[in-house]
Amino acid sequence: MILNGNIYTTILRNCQEHRRQLAVLIDPDKQSLGETVAFAREIEASSADYVFVGSSYMLGNLDHCIEAIKDNTQKPVIIFPGHASHISEKADAILMLSLISGRNPEFLIGNHVIAAASLMQMDIEVISTGYVLVDGGRTTSVEYVSNTRPIPADKPDLAVATAVAGEMLGLHMTYLEAGSGALNPVPDKMVAAVRRCTKSPLIVGGGLRNIESINQKYEAGADIVVVGSAFEKKELQINQFK
Repeated sequence: MILNGNIYTTILRNCQEHRRQLAVLIDPDKQSLGETVAFAREIEASSADYVFVGSSYMLGNLDHCIEAIKDNTQKPVIIFPGHASHISEKADAILMLSLISGRNPEFLIGNHVIAAASLMQMDIEVISTGYVLVDGGRTTSVEYVSNTRPIPADKPDLAVATAVAGEMLGLHMTYLEAGSGALNPVPDKMVAAVRRCTKSPLIVGGGLRNIESINQKYEAGADIVVVGSAFEKKELQINQFK
């Protein structure tokens, strides 16, 4: 186990250089292995910086999915876990997500305790991340599975207080998430407010379906923007990012 190693260092360096970073989210439950291979090749030809792999359920084989991705791209593969069982030493890193916007102890610390013993035995980078769920206009899988309520989209002050608390607790990144397939992305006003009050890398994802909305998140202060469903549904083409 490596705590905040080379990948986190790269993220920090890119933030310091004000470089816009893009993470592509692959859900193993929504693609066949053949589709994953084809998509990984497209990602390799794009300007995307990272491949996030994750799902609320993970019905597919995580090891096989990651191996297929790594066989077809040199981009770092980072696990975006939905459960303590969603770990694999095949990946380069894992986001140790603590759902700090919720009050379910299993997603604040419980799953992490279960995963820790296995992660300690793996040669994988662990990046502690405060996960802040924001209302995206519909009930998302993460909201249902975690049994937590998202922060209202019109309450940026709550998002700020939550993100700052996570930073004070020592979490090394903040992830503002509207949820996969959200009707609405995290509001720009909220992104900007969190950016003004925090110093660690800021990730924003969920409900982003066009170049304009992605650019708006960068302009509001996001260091890393995550896009998944829009690529899966071909609303956006990864080859647009070169």
